[in-house]
Amino acid sequence: MRTGDDPATLAYLRQIERAFRARELMVTQHHIDPATGNDGLIATLDELGADDAVQGILVPQPLAPPFDLEAVYAALPVAKDVEGIHPANVGALAQNRAGPVPSTPLAGIELLEASRIQIAGALAVVVGRSPIVGRPLAQLLLRRDATVVVCHSRSGDLGRYTRQADILCAAAGRPNLVRADMVKLGATVIDFGINVVGDALVGDVAFAEVAEIVGAITPVPGGTGPVTTAVLARNLLDCAEALA
Repeated sequence: MRTGDDPATLAYLRQIERAFRARELMVTQHHIDPATGNDGLIATLDELGADDAVQGILVPQPLAPPFDLEAVYAALPVAKDVEGIHPANVGALAQNRAGPVPSTPLAGIELLEASRIQIAGALAVVVGRSPIVGRPLAQLLLRRDATVVVCHSRSGDLGRYTRQADILCAAAGRPNLVRADMVKLGATVIDFGINVVGDALVGDVAFAEVAEIVGAITPVPGGTGPVTTAVLARNLLDCAEALA
């Protein structure tokens, strides 16, 4: 389901469709006309919630005006919330209970664990506090005993924090925000940014220069994206199993 034509969102949805179809999972897009407002979007959510053929619903962000994010969160059928953004699922994550977790931050954790990066005891700096990446990522890192600092647009001198990070997670949605002089030698850098610059997808990290000094770094594209779609597919299968 999409509400606008944000280039990064469209690129993300294309990636999901390719990955899901390769796994023989059916994907149907519903484009909600902004002229219908919240009522049109919520009516579609109600319809999909009542349809037994639908096992999972994804509402990508950012929402186009005039849609209200909080109203959409509340209307999303909780049992089909593949991204864990319904207030009940957000609360479950905050209280360390079982439930769906947003696929993008969980993909970052999967990459760290698969690469045998030490999380417990590490200083992890998260740049960005969105409800679908930065905030849940901070909670997932806390679950694994990292010391977590969350930075945002009001943090002032960003480099003052990022230069201390053992694990630096960039999720601000600003192309090439993180430069080499903002990163500690040997750090692990995970770039969640998806930014369209001209005809290219670029991350939040200036990859070429930062890669020269870090121990590990994810590229854009081809880094967190493929893992995110795999985690999203797993979330969908978990929802389908719970609904069966």
